[in-house]
Amino acid sequence: MTDRNLELFERAKRLIPGGVNSPVRAFRAVGGTPRFVQRAQGAYFWDANGKRHIDYIGSWGPMILGHGHPAVLEAVQKAALDGFSFGAPTEREVELAQAIVDLVPSIDMVRLVSSGTEAGMSTIRLARGATGRKKIIKFEGCYHGHADALLVKAGSGLATFGNPTSAGVPPEVVQHTLVLEYNNIVQLEAAFDAHGADIACLMIEPIAGNMNFVRASVPFMKRCRELCTQHGALLAFDEVMTGFRVALGGAQSVYARLIPGFEPDMTVMGKVIGGGMPLAAFGAKRAVMEQLAPLGPVYQAGTLSGNPVATACGLATLAEIRKPGFFEALSARTRALVDGLQAAANGARVPFSVDCEGGMFGFFLLPELPQHYQAVMASDGQRFNQLFHGLLDRGVYIAPALYEAGFVSAAHTQADIDDTVAAAAEVFRSLAQG
Repeated sequence: MTDRNLELFERAKRLIPGGVNSPVRAFRAVGGTPRFVQRAQGAYFWDANGKRHIDYIGSWGPMILGHGHPAVLEAVQKAALDGFSFGAPTEREVELAQAIVDLVPSIDMVRLVSSGTEAGMSTIRLARGATGRKKIIKFEGCYHGHADALLVKAGSGLATFGNPTSAGVPPEVVQHTLVLEYNNIVQLEAAFDAHGADIACLMIEPIAGNMNFVRASVPFMKRCRELCTQHGALLAFDEVMTGFRVALGGAQSVYARLIPGFEPDMTVMGKVIGGGMPLAAFGAKRAVMEQLAPLGPVYQAGTLSGNPVATACGLATLAEIRKPGFFEALSARTRALVDGLQAAANGARVPFSVDCEGGMFGFFLLPELPQHYQAVMASDGQRFNQLFHGLLDRGVYIAPALYEAGFVSAAHTQADIDDTVAAAAEVFRSLAQG
């Protein structure tokens, strides 16, 4: 039988670098041939060979309702009939901004953009413009898009400036970026002691989905907030992945329940707010956001920002997830999955740890959940690759990389969860024997 996935991949490699338009899709980390998606519906997609897969990527998070939700589809179709793009304001932009402000108390105003990278880059620029400072703090293992100043790895010593992790990024571009270890309060305090008066913002994934799934501890997050307040830096939450995915109010609402009075100063959003369309946003209190052009001196613009079809998709998605009981049901479904996976691994005596929040989850082939990037790197990559391909062969599609989180949608049924756990149990048994 002809493998259409392989045929398409070979053709793509002649035309597109690596055969893909985003590196993780190439299966370089796990080996094998990427699956070219032909169509998707609900919790499933069908590849170029016509094989059905239970989808736990969901376009890397946006498809919280599943693929092709009727209400979202209807909203997009109606919007497309009115026009694809205008380069001028629309009522739906205002409605989407209002929905975000209503759901996230830390935000007074938002600016819509087209990608998470654009939102993160603009947030950094705005933080610098609003504070008059240059330096920023990020954490090893957190990903905030591929803006030059954020493509950095940790330096060689305590609280040192980062070094570029990509060709084409001169060292001087990242000279003002401090890279610290996630969940390391000692390093955090040392960085503020040394550079506090020069730090414009601290940007963090509150639940890091690019280390698979690693939570910021409550003491660590509390200290981030205290030090930013003490030194006049802005605390920026990157909720591109967690926003409206782990809870209706995002990860910041999770921490607000644990830390009295907690909220970030700035928030970066994407994925769910676009419902699968290219759309992202960043927001903050009015005094900060009014530093943006045309009101203030910080320039930011975008031809497709607030695209009318994307905003229709996002509004319809937010309307569904705001319905009573939505997140309770999604959380229960995700919990059933992770508990089933843990039980299956335990039954096969395979080292395994797993965590989840809302509709986001992650697991490690480690006996305990890691707390930072270096601990994540200790996970068994070879065994993960065997697990990935074992699940793929059985029609279960998880991220083709050891360090990426997974996503459950409202369209996943208990039968899907049961089938996934059964497939995982078979693979775990083979791992234990091999």
